[in-house]
Amino acid sequence: MAQMLAHISILVNDYDEAIEFYTTKLGFKKIEDTVLSQTKRWVVVAPGDNTGSCCLLLAKAASDEQRTRIGNQTGGRVFLFLQTDDCWNDYHRYSGNGVEFVRQPTVESYGTVAVFKDLYGNLWDLIQK
Repeated sequence: MAQMLAHISILVNDYDEAIEFYTTKLGFKKIEDTVLSQTKRWVVVAPGDNTGSCCLLLAKAASDEQRTRIGNQTGGRVFLFLQTDDCWNDYHRYSGNGVEFVRQPTVESYGTVAVFKDLYGNLWDLIQK
């Protein structure tokens, strides 16, 4: 049986604010934006032309408990890992777009890695193997 991760849900304050960050600052593509109700949308974004792999589902927090998790879904650990073929190029492009890096690219045994924050403070590894 073939399986793969299709979506990872990330809590956001506002759909349009999140779409703007991911598409403008990181260069992701908006794959889908479907209205489900007056307060809920199905919003999916993905890096570049990477529509065949795992995508982010932007999920607007719907309760006080969910709102407390925005920006800290993993207790301060790196949440998501974005693989690239040119870490330094992406680092400079993202920095120029106002993305905050908490660690500049460094060479590690597993590749070149930098750490940045998304618009809510979730930590991401930007990795070049």
